[in-house]
Order: sequence, then structure tokens, then C-alpha cells
Amino acid sequence: MDGFLLVNKPIGLTSHDVVYRIKKKLHIDKIGHTGTLDPFASGLLILCLGKATKLAYLFSNLDKAYEGTVVFGKHYDTYDITGTIINTDEPNIDELELKKEVLSMIGTYSQVPPMYSAIKKDGKKLYELAREGIEIERESREVTITQFDITSPFKKNEFSFYVNVSKGTYIRSIAVDLAEKLKTYAALSTLKRVSVGKYMLEHAKNIDEIDKNDIISLDDYFSDTNSIILNDYMIKLVKNGVYLDHRQIETDLPFLVKNEALENIAYYEVVSTNQYKPVIIF
Repeated sequence: MDGFLLVNKPIGLTSHDVVYRIKKKLHIDKIGHTGTLDPFASGLLILCLGKATKLAYLFSNLDKAYEGTVVFGKHYDTYDITGTIINTDEPNIDELELKKEVLSMIGTYSQVPPMYSAIKKDGKKLYELAREGIEIERESREVTITQFDITSPFKKNEFSFYVNVSKGTYIRSIAVDLAEKLKTYAALSTLKRVSVGKYMLEHAKNIDEIDKNDIISLDDYFSDTNSIILNDYMIKLVKNGVYLDHRQIETDLPFLVKNEALENIAYYEVVSTNQYKPVIIF
């Protein structure tokens, strides 16, 4: 069973918990996820099954969209309300100023990730260091917010939002950075991932609803991918992992290799000009 599953992760489970439960439910040994969701967050988690685990990076590179709630007045070590309060404030935020600063964040900016994140430093995840009471300097990274909408009235120092962001963006950091612009503190009180690229939460299922019929097969996933057809001699070489070159194809895009019966044999990616390596052999 090679392919992908769209799971609606509930609040309270780690991404690893979801992987474990799906492994047990579907009796599949090899499963990975394509991007961590915090236990306090819910929403779309895409799992890779079998040979598809080699393709997890394709999803991590996609834009993602979230819905959530920001609450002002407290700063938590986790940047969300599950953590320990570090500072408090009595914010006096003007709604027009809030709208202005939300709009100002659309675009590319340099974001510092939170300590409570899965980023590794010297082989250790930052959240592991944070739990030991250790805080280290984090390198900022360029991230892009393409859409940031306020989706509820601003009441009791909180508002709901919809945001669409580039890979590697931390929504918890957006809340903290927004508060800094407004000269106060803030944290996330809710967070839900609603899309990853073209894949939507509305097409995901709860863990207890999922069965093998919900697997998106590799054939379905690659249905719109360019392909070439090779003869039986070349197919034998492809199955042994041979690199291809300009004698078979000239392209700067990934492609499928099919046999003369139009069956998918392998998925190839570009290594360098006119050189292509197999990523998956079906």
C-alpha cells in the first residue's frame, strides 16, 4: 500500500501519535508524516505510506493555510496558551491599528522560530532544549505571508484569523511578532491547518473513519505528471536504478517512466542539466 492519506488530526495528539494509530489500524509498517502539527493544533495532516515516504519533501515545500485565534495580553514560552506565562500586559489596542498591522505583515519578512519547535540544533530538537529550561539564539529565516485576514470581530483582546504562508513559517511566531508591532504580548489560543498546497481539510477524515479505500495511490498522485515511454531493455535498467540522460529526454521537470503497456515504472527528478535520477521505482 503505497500512497498518501489525508487525516484530520484532533487536538491533543502529536503527529507521531497519528502515525502510530494509522499504522495499527491499517497494518502498515512504513508511514511518515509530511509536516508536524503541534498537539494543541488540529487539522490537515498528510501521511505518506510505503514507497511514498520518499516523497514527504514534496509536501513540506508547499504553501499552507491555517485558521486560528490570537489573544493579547500574555506572553507564553511556547507562544501558545498551553505554555508557561512569562510576561503579562494590559493591552489597549485600537481595532483600526490592529487591522493596519495585520495588513503590514503580508509579504516576506525575517522570522525567528520559537524555542518550542522541531528545528534541530546539534542533533537535538529545540523543544527538547526548551523543556530542559535552555534557550538558545535561533537564526531567523525568510518566510512569506500571502494572505492574512481577520475573520471575527475584535473583542476581549482576541480575534480569529485565516492565514496562508510559505513553508517553514511558524504561526505562533506570527502572533508574537504582531503583538510586538502593537507594543504588547500575544499568543495563539487555537490553531487549525486547513490546507497544504491543493489538499484541503474538507477532504480529510478522522482517524476512526479512515480505511484503505482512502489511500491516494501513487498512480493517482502522479496522474498529471509528464511521462516518457521506454522499451523493455531500458525498463530493465530503470528497475535497477539507472540514471537517465539526454538520450531519453531533455527536461527541467520531474517525470514518470512508463513501459510500452503504459504502466508506471519509476518517478525521476532532475539532478543536473540532462541528468535524471530515480526517486521511486514502483
